[in-house]
Amino acid sequence: MAAAITDTQGIIAIAAAAVAVIALAGCGVLAIRVRRLRRDQRLVLGEHGERDLILHAASMQEAFEALRDYVEETALRLDGRLAGVESTLRGTIAHRSLVRYDAYNELSGRQSMSIALLDDEGSGIVLSCIHHRDQARVYAKRVQEGRGELELSPEEAEAVRMALAGEAPAPHERA
Repeated sequence: MAAAITDTQGIIAIAAAAVAVIALAGCGVLAIRVRRLRRDQRLVLGEHGERDLILHAASMQEAFEALRDYVEETALRLDGRLAGVESTLRGTIAHRSLVRYDAYNELSGRQSMSIALLDDEGSGIVLSCIHHRDQARVYAKRVQEGRGELELSPEEAEAVRMALAGEAPAPHERA
């Protein structure tokens, strides 16, 4: 029997058996790796039948392109709406001021007042309420680009100036 192991045919048979065992072990390792790869592929692809990774990547690319188109379309719509809102806001009251004063110097507690209500372009109105002991009169004047359509009193001009400058009235002038 020792002669059979040492002759050429025996050595070749032993070497072939060793290669076969190594190949079988390699096949087992590869089978485990393929099983893990398929499991990982199912995690990525989901249960979509026979689609491969390339088809899945292509469908994901199409989905991202559709999403990008939707986002761009939505952004354009929002830009249009925002432009409309900004245009509308230009005509709203953005600057205001109140000036209190004693119109007749009668120590009545500064009951007269001028209120400026202006938009971003400096246009709007000035309302003045002049109080006297037994009466009060209200006047309204239109303002265009910071200038009165009619001549403004010094108090009305001060209210417009303060409104456009964004100044708050002095503490004793607050309502």
